[in-house]
Amino acid sequence: MKTAIVGASGYSGEELVRLLSRHPQVELALVSSRSLVGKPLVSVMPQFRGLVPADLVFSDSDPATLAARDDIDVFFLALPHGVAAEFAVPLVEAGRKVIDLSADFRLGSTALYEEFYGQAHPAPALLEQAAYVIPEITPAGWEKAPLIASPGCYPTSIITPLTPLLRAGIVSSQGIVVNSMSGVSGAGKKLAEAYLYCERNESVKAYGLPKHRHLSEIEEQLGAAAGEPVIIQFNPHLAPMKRGIATTITVPAAKPNLAALYAAWETAFAGRPFIGLLPSGTCPDTLHVTGTNRVDMSAVYDERTKNFIITSAEDNVVKGASGQAVQIMNLWLGFKETDGLL
Repeated sequence: MKTAIVGASGYSGEELVRLLSRHPQVELALVSSRSLVGKPLVSVMPQFRGLVPADLVFSDSDPATLAARDDIDVFFLALPHGVAAEFAVPLVEAGRKVIDLSADFRLGSTALYEEFYGQAHPAPALLEQAAYVIPEITPAGWEKAPLIASPGCYPTSIITPLTPLLRAGIVSSQGIVVNSMSGVSGAGKKLAEAYLYCERNESVKAYGLPKHRHLSEIEEQLGAAAGEPVIIQFNPHLAPMKRGIATTITVPAAKPNLAALYAAWETAFAGRPFIGLLPSGTCPDTLHVTGTNRVDMSAVYDERTKNFIITSAEDNVVKGASGQAVQIMNLWLGFKETDGLL
C-alpha cells in the first residue's frame, strides 16, 4: 500500500513520516509542502536518513494533482483547519481514502464549526461522508466512510476515559471540570515569541479560556455518549515540555462505586492494545507515554466531594495526532492494529 502525507513539514507531518517510514505494510510514496517544494526530505529531516529513499522530495501541494494520483491508497492531511478541506474534497471525489488530522470534519454541526473556528465551514456537503474515529470507542461501521476525521489531542485524553462511563451511567453528564496540560508542540511548528525556549521554559500558564476550540469537539462527542447535551468547564494549560498531555477530570459520581467504574473501562477496552488502565491511586505520567500510541488512565473516588477524579496521559503528537491516524489506517485497511506503533 502506498501512502502520502500532505503538509509533511509540521510536527504532525514529521511524526507521520517517522511512523510510516517504519511501517511494515505501507510505503511512504509522497510528501508535500508548499514551502519545501523540491527539497529532499532527508535534507530537511536528516533523522530519517536510511529510512526513506534519498530521492524522496517534497512535492507541491496542489489538490487536483494529488487527486489524480491513483497509485496512492491513503492520503493523510496534516494541514491547518480550513486548508485541509481544499484537499479533502477533490481527493474524496476521486475515490481516495483520506485521514484528516485537522478540525475540518470533526464536528457534525456547521454552526458549531463557525462559532468556534470563526469562519463558515469550507465543505459542508462532505460532512455527511466523514466519520469521527477514536478506535477504542467508536462503534463499528465507520470503516465504510471515505473520509476519517482524526480527533484532536486534548479531546482524545478526555473523550476516551469518559465515554464508556457516560454510556454506562457511572458518572454524571453535568458538572464536569477538566484541567489539561499540553507540551508546546501542541501549538504547531511556528516562529512566535510566545513559543521561544526562554519564554516557555520554567513557565506554566492557562490559555484559551473559557472556550478553547477543542471544547466544541469534546462536548459534541460526550453529548453523543450521554444521550443528552453535555457542557463542561475545560481549562487547558501550556507546560514547559515538548510532548505530552496530562489531563485531570473531576466528575460527579452517578454511581459512587470505583469497582463499577473500572469494570466499565475493562469491558469497553478489553483487548485494546493502546489503553493502559492503571490501578487507582497510580496517576499516569506523560514521561511514560511519550513516543507511544498509548493513553494511560486511572481514577479515584473522593468520598468527601462525591466526585470521581480521573487522570489520563498521552503523547499529543502520537496518540493525540499522527499515531492515532496510523492506528485508524491499520484498522481501515485490515492490518494489525499495532503495525508501526508502540
